[in-house]
Amino acid sequence: MTVVLCTWGNALEGGTREALTLARKTAAASGASLHWVIIGAAAQEATAVAAEFGVNGLDVINDAKLAQFGPDALVAALSQYAGQNKPKLVLFNQTAAARLIAPRLAGRLGVPVAMNAYAIAVEASALNITATAFGGDTHVVYQLAAPVNVISVVTTTITAEPAATPTSPVRRDITVDLSTVDERFKVTAAAQVEGPRLEDAQIIVSGGRGLGNAQNYELVKQLADALGGMWGGSRVIVDDGWISSARQVGLTGKITRPGLYLAAGISGASQHMAGCSAAKTIVAINKDPDASIYRYARYGIVGDCLEVLPELIKAAKA
Repeated sequence: MTVVLCTWGNALEGGTREALTLARKTAAASGASLHWVIIGAAAQEATAVAAEFGVNGLDVINDAKLAQFGPDALVAALSQYAGQNKPKLVLFNQTAAARLIAPRLAGRLGVPVAMNAYAIAVEASALNITATAFGGDTHVVYQLAAPVNVISVVTTTITAEPAATPTSPVRRDITVDLSTVDERFKVTAAAQVEGPRLEDAQIIVSGGRGLGNAQNYELVKQLADALGGMWGGSRVIVDDGWISSARQVGLTGKITRPGLYLAAGISGASQHMAGCSAAKTIVAINKDPDASIYRYARYGIVGDCLEVLPELIKAAKA
């Protein structure tokens, strides 16, 4: 019996170590071995990480049709892997791409899928999966008793914990047949993101509609620069055209884990907080003392962002 984590790409995504931590604990509670399926150049980086986090087997899938990580090829490759190895549990680190692949894989295998999970409890004949629902407003527990289950894990509330004793993972090269697979949708112009990623930033200053207009958003950029961080924002200002979607923090944007998250003029809707609630410290600036953001913030300033931000910029530059 095995628990499997699926990863693909040219580098390991943020949250991978956290997902491995949950996968290892679940495997141990189930009396199962832990395998890590890797597709792409990330396999080069994965060997040391696998040993550190207690992986028993490193299964690498290589095929020319997987070079672009197209969803049809990924689903076909992973379904063939599952057919060959019969895992008890297939886990995904819930990146934007995994949101697409996990349910499609479950559909191909004809097994249950649970999304937005963050905890797994093993019982004698079932798995209790705790997940967020309604944009994070509430939590739900799914009980899955199928022979195979697919679970997509939101890792923002999980702490990465290396294994007490490192392992020596056995590497296997997995062969799949993708000769009949042809991607049904072609990407003719992919979005290009240059420079550091918002997901990797340790300091983020975000703005919302409380700033008033796009010109005032410049204060957010100035404070982020003064603090040596990156700037982001809520979905509403992305929709209004103030910033690009690459800078959006939230359930439908970037999921971040910074040391410091400063939210200026953001109300604190659950969809936004899903992207920043894992920050070590949240600082909120909002003139509404009853704003939801204050439920999450360690520090709060009740005041007008347009008055507070210039003072913070001066202090940061001093």
